[in-house]
Amino acid sequence: MAYTYTTWLLVVTELLMLVSITESKVPAIIVFGDSTVDAGNNNVVPTLLKSNFRPYGRDFAGGRPTGRFSNGRIPPDFISEAFGLKPTVPAYLDPAYDIADFATGVCFASAGTGYDNETSDVFKVIPMWKELEYYKEYQNKLRAYVGKDKANEILSEALYLMSLGTNDFLENYYLSPKRQSQFTAQQYEDFLIGLAENFIKELYSLGVRKISLTGLPPMGCLPLERTINILGQNECAEKYNNVALEFNGKLNGLVKRLNKELLGLKLLSADAYKILDQIIKKPSLYGFDVVGKGCCSTGKFELGYLCNELSPFTCSDANKYVFWDAFHPTEKTNHIVVYSFLDKLLAYFR
Repeated sequence: MAYTYTTWLLVVTELLMLVSITESKVPAIIVFGDSTVDAGNNNVVPTLLKSNFRPYGRDFAGGRPTGRFSNGRIPPDFISEAFGLKPTVPAYLDPAYDIADFATGVCFASAGTGYDNETSDVFKVIPMWKELEYYKEYQNKLRAYVGKDKANEILSEALYLMSLGTNDFLENYYLSPKRQSQFTAQQYEDFLIGLAENFIKELYSLGVRKISLTGLPPMGCLPLERTINILGQNECAEKYNNVALEFNGKLNGLVKRLNKELLGLKLLSADAYKILDQIIKKPSLYGFDVVGKGCCSTGKFELGYLCNELSPFTCSDANKYVFWDAFHPTEKTNHIVVYSFLDKLLAYFR
């Protein structure tokens, strides 16, 4: 098992070396979405959904919590580094950064948000329409900083990452009598697909041309959902996984259709479900020991403020765990997920 994982790391290292000597056609990484990609925007939002305290970030550079929902880096950071850019993508609302930092990458994501505006209302976080408004503001700042022509070149050649949807189901639909009275699960999927289409078309109208769209993970296997699934002996809640697969299929259909309809658009579906499913089913093949619970505290239900330095039982080595808290992957898992589709990203967007 150790040999398999070591060999895999050697392959990844060689790939990174190749990437570093290849001139990238992607001048910036720009991020929209939820906690899977939030670099710390929620730090300045009056919400309970925060992670700007230890043990979050304990394996990040300097051992500091940044607002990333992980023990270390998250997917956009690895993607940025692989494209020859900086090793981390800063949060737009972080006062420690300015337009000089954001010119090569910026994150507008907000933990707890979703395609559905009512999802962002659950934890009072930044809705997607507001993420878009921040992006428009950023465009103006960038034009003022590097000039209109250079800014337009950066904005059109940048790689845009979108990762969201899980909160729409687990925080909103399945906990909201209102949404369930309005939609069946399949109808809600279609509703979200419509919102995703509108958002992408709005980005397109603003000059965006390169987008990587991540669908849902096997959300029934998140530690929190396993904990709730008492009648199922705390195994994965397959109902949620089936919805995720169904939604992802519709998202793939949207990707194909928009690539045909919108001239010059390069929209790619980055499937995280498959690799996460493989990791969860055969964790030892990837060097993991624990998959059913997170590293932080008991790992069964803790996230946000419930995952703190006073929480007992937090593991000493997060690399043995697939999940960091009851909802979010460890840095190691994020790393493996990104490199499972990195060659596809590099080939499509270079």
